Amino acid sequence: MDDKPLRIYDFMACDVYWDFDGTPLPAEQHKFLVSFHPTPGVPTPELIRSITARGPDGYRVEFADQEFTPADTNGHIYDHALDHYWYMVNLPTGFLPGGVYSIEVLGVDGEVRTRSRHHDIAASRRMVEFYTSHRGGLAESFTPSGRTELGTVPADGELECSWSTLKDLGGPDAHYIFRLSTGGSAREFDTQNLTWWDNIFVERMRGHTDAGLNRSSVRVGADLAADTPYAYFVEATDSNVQSQTNICLFQPHQYFRTPSRAEAGTGS
Repeated sequence: MDDKPLRIYDFMACDVYWDFDGTPLPAEQHKFLVSFHPTPGVPTPELIRSITARGPDGYRVEFADQEFTPADTNGHIYDHALDHYWYMVNLPTGFLPGGVYSIEVLGVDGEVRTRSRHHDIAASRRMVEFYTSHRGGLAESFTPSGRTELGTVPADGELECSWSTLKDLGGPDAHYIFRLSTGGSAREFDTQNLTWWDNIFVERMRGHTDAGLNRSSVRVGADLAADTPYAYFVEATDSNVQSQTNICLFQPHQYFRTPSRAEAGTGS
């Protein structure tokens, strides 16, 4: 095994427009995210002593050594499909000023790993301004939605979810990320245990340079359970590379339910 297995994959410092229904948090936020290469044989958090994000004018944020949850939006997330971790902190204190931001990861081996990026506020503002002026039409475009009950219990590839893009309405290009979880509310949405999502950042790493670009639908690549509530949301970003992303725009959750298998079998 590599004697220094802890390696940063990429780093994100960007604005967040948080358009989730029922949240007490303000829409204008920002976040930091650092993703790591897999560390076979040992959970990545066991290799980390501390993570610090820094920005202009002495700005500093410490990452927490805990699981990231809807209640504690500072910590680590484990991707079971890819066997890797990323750390993320969401901060409800407005958009970031433009400038250079960096991440410092201190490992238990005493070594400091760093990455930095420049945040472009103009790109962020353009997307947010168009979204807020067209929010109604975008919100009405999601299918399925409205807590509808599906006619069948979809198997892998059978359920299509669709929406309008900013480009469809005359706005800027954007990349779209889809996340699906069990649950009947935003609070029940389980970021740590997603039913399925399309990781456009990994798709880009694998050579798909246009991953997520103006994508208006997905086919869910997982079998769904019967008689179960589901929630999904679609995130719009200005890039499919973490270190080039200036804005993450979280659109409202959409909800649906699968029928029981007996009901699905009757065609009702």
